[in-house]
Amino acid sequence: MDYKSSLIQDGNPMENLEKQLICPICLEMFTKPVVILPCQHNLCRKCANDIFQASNPYWTSRGSSVSMSGGRFRCPTCRHEVIMDRHGVYGLQRNLLVENIIDIYKQECSSRPLQKGSHPMCKEHEDEKINIYCLTCEMPTCSMCKVFGVHKACEVAPLQSVFQGQKTELNNCISMLVAGNDRVQTIITQLEESRRVTKENSHQVKEELSQKFDTLYVILDEKKSELLQRITQEQEEKLSFIEALIQQYQEQLDKSTKLVETAIQSLDEPGGATFLLTAKQLIKSIVEASKGCQLGKTEQGFENMDCFTLDLEYIADALRAIDFGTDEEEEEFIEEDQEEEESTEGKEEGKKFIYLHCFIPSLIPQQEMPTMCKVLC
Repeated sequence: MDYKSSLIQDGNPMENLEKQLICPICLEMFTKPVVILPCQHNLCRKCANDIFQASNPYWTSRGSSVSMSGGRFRCPTCRHEVIMDRHGVYGLQRNLLVENIIDIYKQECSSRPLQKGSHPMCKEHEDEKINIYCLTCEMPTCSMCKVFGVHKACEVAPLQSVFQGQKTELNNCISMLVAGNDRVQTIITQLEESRRVTKENSHQVKEELSQKFDTLYVILDEKKSELLQRITQEQEEKLSFIEALIQQYQEQLDKSTKLVETAIQSLDEPGGATFLLTAKQLIKSIVEASKGCQLGKTEQGFENMDCFTLDLEYIADALRAIDFGTDEEEEEFIEEDQEEEESTEGKEEGKKFIYLHCFIPSLIPQQEMPTMCKVLC
């Protein structure tokens, strides 16, 4: 790459140098490490690996235990075919010269001082200073643009006069903006106060709500402990009864086991006289032991604890229905209750009237009915 000839052709060497350091793949400045191809073009090694992988999808990545023969791809600049060995793009030589140039360029750009206070120059005529103002296009320009350039037919004015006028206008705008900022600051102060009060009120309401729910938690915990205690008491009573039965049956089993062992030993006795001395009593003991098996038992459903079942669905529905209410909703609720009570009272009065209308005429003489109706009314 002939950097010298390219830099001489351009008036701005640094700008042209940046163009020479652009990767043709990612279109960004080369990222180290930079590799040089056999055709002398440069690529970021990452970009070279991307196009190599795209051209050779079955090539094994670096570090694999499987050995491959290599692959090939074409240079994106000149289309020259580049043949790779088994190392892939990692077998290409790094271009240390380009990497050093990148470091120097970045250092130069970062250390270049900003030229403050320098007189701006015209973009169209680089050797001309901006010294007039185009009133038609509302932009500063140079004398050459007025005489020969794009502002030839425009109305212009001295730069100093326009400068003073716009400076005064800018000062007025600043004063207006400062006044507006004062109003905005006042609004911000009011909003901050409103925010503070809102936070305090929210905190207070949260505390009250938490206390109410804590009270509910305490009630629920107390009731839960009470009900669990009742279940535990019933459980202990039933388990005690079962343990007693187990103990009785275990004792009976042990006694029967011993009798069985004694009976077996008697059967092994060879002497008839010796056997008959113990056989009678042994048979009697076995018969009594067999009758003693009739011990207590648990009734059917003894293990059942269904009597402690609770139906809390309606309470759960009531808890789910808990919500914030307004005074208007509470008043409507009270009015509805009053209407229901009045309606109930009206129905009762109607029943009384029907009762009187049906049964009183048979008990009161006909001539006394008008007087009695007046009294009832």
